[in-house]
Amino acid sequence: MTKIIGLTGGIGSGKTTIANYFEEKGVPVYIADNEAKKLMQSKLIIEEIKSVFGETVFESEVLNRAKLAEIVFGNSDKLNQLNSIIHPAVKKDFEAWLQKNKNYDYVIYEAAILFESGRYKDCDIVITVTAPEEVRIERVIKRDKTTKEQVLNRMKMQWKDEERIVKSNYVINNDNLKNAKEEVVKILKILNIKQNQS
Repeated sequence: MTKIIGLTGGIGSGKTTIANYFEEKGVPVYIADNEAKKLMQSKLIIEEIKSVFGETVFESEVLNRAKLAEIVFGNSDKLNQLNSIIHPAVKKDFEAWLQKNKNYDYVIYEAAILFESGRYKDCDIVITVTAPEEVRIERVIKRDKTTKEQVLNRMKMQWKDEERIVKSNYVINNDNLKNAKEEVVKILKILNIKQNQS
């Protein structure tokens, strides 16, 4: 039976970088946010988003993700409504993906809101990636070309590191990528996962 490693961390913690490194080392990785973006382009999901959020979040039938983010990251009820559309679709998609990777002992399920969504309960092991808040803010401003205020709004919607750490089996501190990669290698050894040498 394939074991699921849940990989999470707050916005800007660098969890996707860590997920990619696990993949380099030979562990299949499912990045929930990326898959959710693809699923949000499907007809069925678009119709559901329209029925909840109206036409204003669309431009010429194309979902304006920035507009939608502006609405949901300032309103927890709206965020819950969006999640109730997206999460079931991602869960179904992940189950199909898991089936394709069932010959692996371990796979990674990477999700920003692993705890908030309750998906951590489906994981055998949970790893939290952390980084100092200022570093995280700086990374997101640079990556998303956004403002500090917008980053802080998104952080408010997520659990704090302390809350995640209590429920995690392993913690990777990612303020320095070299050290973070060494932590990944240690975890792979503890779990006895055969690594690709790179």
